[in-house]
Amino acid sequence: MKPLIGTHECKVDAKGRLPLPAALKKQLAGVMEDGFVLKRSVFQKCLELHPMREWSKVMEDVNKLNRFVKKNNDFIRLFTAGVKVVEVDGNGRIQIAKDLIAFAGIDKEVVLSPNSMILEIWDKDSYERTVDITELDFAALAEDVMGNVKSSEDDGIS
Repeated sequence: MKPLIGTHECKVDAKGRLPLPAALKKQLAGVMEDGFVLKRSVFQKCLELHPMREWSKVMEDVNKLNRFVKKNNDFIRLFTAGVKVVEVDGNGRIQIAKDLIAFAGIDKEVVLSPNSMILEIWDKDSYERTVDITELDFAALAEDVMGNVKSSEDDGIS
């Protein structure tokens, strides 16, 4: 699967059903039949939609942890808390459970934001606050994170 591209704004209905935009369904076409895992994000008050194949890769790493080490066991419990298996229904929607809606503070309007191979699902207002940083802040972050990364041709990223 290729990394997802494109930020989308959608609305969740009163029953927690989220219609996936056509452009996103097209990108997910090869993985939709396997289903998805929906979970709480570790670092943000948003949700993460993992294609089942990607979730399996994540869990392979998690399952390497020794469960007889308390911090590992605590991490696994917290990491998988609230995890739900979801499928796209015949109308192109996924169902978001009430506990996950509450965790992410989702009201009605959401933003679907790609983060490599997963899709973040944000309450729109929360998303806007999260990405509202000055250019200088982002420039410093970009330099810290990507400043020493070289491309395969060793010419850097511009």
